[in-house]
Amino acid sequence: MDLFEKCGKYTAAKEVMAAGFYPYFRVVESEQDPEVIVQGRKMIMLGSNNYLGLTSHPKVKQAAIDAVKKYGSGCAGSRFLNGTLDIHVQLEEKLAKFFRKENALTFSTGYQTNLGIISSLAGKDDVVVIDKLDHASIIDACRLSFADIKKFKHSDMNSLEFVLSECGDRGKLVVVDGVYSMEGDIAPLPEIVKLCKKYGARLMVDDAHGVGVLGRTGRGTAEHFGVEKDVDVIMGTYSKSLASIGGFVVASEDVIHYIKHTSRPLIFSASPPPASVASVIAALDIIDQEPERRERLWHNTNKMMKAFKQMGYDTGISETPIIPLLMGEIDRAFMMWKVLSDEGVFVNPVVPPATQLGRSLIRTSYMATHTDEMLDRVLVILEKAGKKLGFI
Repeated sequence: MDLFEKCGKYTAAKEVMAAGFYPYFRVVESEQDPEVIVQGRKMIMLGSNNYLGLTSHPKVKQAAIDAVKKYGSGCAGSRFLNGTLDIHVQLEEKLAKFFRKENALTFSTGYQTNLGIISSLAGKDDVVVIDKLDHASIIDACRLSFADIKKFKHSDMNSLEFVLSECGDRGKLVVVDGVYSMEGDIAPLPEIVKLCKKYGARLMVDDAHGVGVLGRTGRGTAEHFGVEKDVDVIMGTYSKSLASIGGFVVASEDVIHYIKHTSRPLIFSASPPPASVASVIAALDIIDQEPERRERLWHNTNKMMKAFKQMGYDTGISETPIIPLLMGEIDRAFMMWKVLSDEGVFVNPVVPPATQLGRSLIRTSYMATHTDEMLDRVLVILEKAGKKLGFI
């Protein structure tokens, strides 16, 4: 049998393309601003994770330019060998201080960060306990670790306790998303912390969508709940509020030292480029210097959440700037996407396996830089679309 036979038989995406409902790999021709250019047409962007609007902040852009001028475009090697610059160390010191942990380590992508942490810390004699809706990178990391993988029902503490009680005295790592990226709900960290302490498990939080968004000073989900000292490992990405590309882990000195010397995804990958690193350093400073951005983000979030509910949309269990419009079946999500796209609103349809069967949705997400005028235009379009399709 020819290995490539499956490729020729894969027609699902082409069928959607032929029907005019293909929503993926759209080419954006401008910055990730509240309004973007797609195929020469201006659209209001409700599909970005640029929560604080920092990708086009002058200080972030200038930091990237200055880094390229000083260090060039890349490091041409891994962190382990020739790829550690002084700004990598500077960023890690800044991250540790920002998250009030002993040490930090930076990776080249967020996906790679989860692979690197979990596959390093958990081995064949250990158990990794994950929420059923954890990010795909966490699931893949568990497979790479060779540890026993146990899943619990989404944010269900009875289910988590049952799973932990069955693990015995093996090494246990509980891994949850701080903010779940499709439906925007927040993990109940205080309850998870209690169970981890009861059963002797370590706790890791993937806070990709919480950093810059949650907490009194934007430190994320752990700060939001006041459990920073109780979360052993915090992972995050640079591609959301931190306006770049890459990822990081913050933890105790011993844990970071261990990951640094045993993580294959770190050791065998090229180092994050200078422009990316410098951008994150600048973004962290702005989070502290411009708290009004986070306030504006929540103004926009609350405005849209209230309006959607008044219209009759089902926003599920969201409590963050990620606001899903639950559509149910796949065809309804694609129909809504098509109408909104034609009207100049950029959104993301989410269908299985990225969400549960029968729970397809339109994922909308908000930025601090959206204006009330933009959002009012969006609301008019969404109300019109919902009524046209009979969804509200």
